[in-house]
Order: sequence, then C-alpha cells, then structure tokens
Amino acid sequence: MTALLKFLVWLLRIVVFIALFGLAIKNSGPMELRFFLDQAWTAPISVVILVVFAIGVVVGLTAALSVFLKPKRNTDREKR
Repeated sequence: MTALLKFLVWLLRIVVFIALFGLAIKNSGPMELRFFLDQAWTAPISVVILVVFAIGVVVGLTAALSVFLKPKRNTDREKR
C-alpha cells in the first residue's frame, strides 16, 4: 500500500512540475517593473515571479524565527 502511495505522490509531483514548467515557458516574455524616480527593471516574468517568491520565503522565515529561537521556560510543574 505504501509503494502505491509513494508512486501516486511522485506522479503528482511530476504533473505539477510539468504544468508549472509549461506555464513558465509560455510566460517568458519581458516584463518591466517601474520603481520610484523613473527607475525600471526589465526581466522575464518567470524571473520576477521567482524573485517575489524568494522574498516571500525570506520574510516568512524571518517572521517565524522568533518562534524557533524563543527559549522554553521551565516551571516547577513541568519538572515534576
């Protein structure tokens, strides 16, 4: 049963990868991001999406960092 489940998970991963890869290929046209003071950055849409995703991951991990680094308080009740 676990072998069938592993196969289905890998099949789903392959289908999602192919779908996202096809989306990236179809949307490879240039995109211009305009910033303040008439600055602009031209890059493929796929690169822009990847950069925005990476920024989101960094912001999310930074927000969760306090939970991971927070020292646990030991009380007398927990020691018993």
